[in-house]
Amino acid sequence: MNYSAYFASQLEDWTFLKYLEKNFLYVVLYLAVLIIVVMILFIIPLCILFFFYVSSFFFLIYQKTHKLQEDYSSNIWDNARLIVANKWDGFARFWHGYELHGAENLPDGPGLIIFYHGAIPIDYLYFISRIFILKRRLCYSVADDFFFKLPGLKPVVDLMGIIHGTKEECLNALKNGHLVGISPGGVREALFSDQSYKLVWRKRKGFAEVAIDAKVPIIPMYTQNVREGFRTFGNTILARWLYEYIRLPVVPPYGGLPVKFRTYIGEPIPYDPNITAVELAMKTKAALQSLIQKHQQIPGNICSALKERLHEGKKKD
Repeated sequence: MNYSAYFASQLEDWTFLKYLEKNFLYVVLYLAVLIIVVMILFIIPLCILFFFYVSSFFFLIYQKTHKLQEDYSSNIWDNARLIVANKWDGFARFWHGYELHGAENLPDGPGLIIFYHGAIPIDYLYFISRIFILKRRLCYSVADDFFFKLPGLKPVVDLMGIIHGTKEECLNALKNGHLVGISPGGVREALFSDQSYKLVWRKRKGFAEVAIDAKVPIIPMYTQNVREGFRTFGNTILARWLYEYIRLPVVPPYGGLPVKFRTYIGEPIPYDPNITAVELAMKTKAALQSLIQKHQQIPGNICSALKERLHEGKKKD
């Protein structure tokens, strides 16, 4: 055997080419399954983003066909809002068997809703859709700055009451009698909380200052199994450092499993002129933690959350 043939034979053994030839079908099947699993993990999060753009496009078409002005706070847009809310609510019922409990705890007037932020806050989107359907009330929502940088979403942002969350914006919405939803944990909680459902608030108390200045109650809210529906990769020191440095979601969400979602609205914390913002923030945090402990299996379990959804489907059948 010459040197080139010998070298080729050794290279073939070293690179497992013989193994691949004998097990080619198994390797292809393994790769196909791996690709399918990866697609499933990311397809629902991508679909949610796609639905946002579809909603935005619908609002533009609605504006053109009905020749409406850009006064997005006007009630003349309510029919368009209702159409979009019904579509989101239909998806919520179909995919997550979505339920809303404690709607009677929402005040007829203004109030500040404080909620736990899942990896993808689709549960909050379900909530504002259901509330608009039930009560024709637009709940203003504080979103992270990066959301406003996504191109093409301005119609959704304006028509669904999504705001940057400055103190002036929140106070203005509350003084006009609206509900305002805030997650003090925000994107940080979305990325770095986990199935233990810990609140990642640091020392946030701005929401409490808003509630005191506006003299409105605070209403805690939480969605059961939201972490089992969507999770994030890479809860690491490096990921935390990157987020704090660039303030963008650096850890991709995945999931979208059809687990059972139930949103629970807790009892309001009434306005108290004698409480400080720090004390009110601590009181709100304790109330939300109590709501989570009451309704959530900790640590969260995907199989249990799926069983809840499947058993519910069997009961309906």
